[in-house]
Amino acid sequence: MKVSVYIATTVDGFMARENGGLDWLPGSDGIVDPELGNEDFGFRAFMDSVDALVMGRNTYELVISSGQWPYGDVKVVVLSNSLQRLSDVVPDTVQLKSCSPLKLYQELADAGINHLYVDGGKTIQSFIAAGLINEITITKIPVLIASGIPLFGGISKDIKLRHLITNSYRNGFVQTTYEIVSDFSTC
Repeated sequence: MKVSVYIATTVDGFMARENGGLDWLPGSDGIVDPELGNEDFGFRAFMDSVDALVMGRNTYELVISSGQWPYGDVKVVVLSNSLQRLSDVVPDTVQLKSCSPLKLYQELADAGINHLYVDGGKTIQSFIAAGLINEITITKIPVLIASGIPLFGGISKDIKLRHLITNSYRNGFVQTTYEIVSDFSTC
């Protein structure tokens, strides 16, 4: 099973402010840049390739607070040790689990999932630590916020990446996709 990350960060590597805020992310205020029209930076095509999505509690709460469920009928697993139940507004395709990334990976692979999207900082970090991520797409937003929640704050060893593709956009976004080649311990 292919396991991918698709995420935006600031140029200085933060995926959110320390309080979880995304006000630095264009479009988070609901305003669309007229120069870009309907540009989605490849997200729709990426989602069309995904069979299932795993997100952590914080990402789930951020998504649910928007008032709309953006993932349609895609199978979604909310991975949390503290959340007791899901909101009544999410579809039946969403389930709550409390298990290790490896156990969840095995369950989803056994269920016939071919492409899994992992979202949310701690969830991404735990899947990387378990050696389960194959591909990472990072869209760098042209802003420095000086402090926040780093995307890769929990990695304990070097991980070798192979560059696959980089795209740049008129608004200054730079999107790079890497394949995880292998990991190796640092001395």
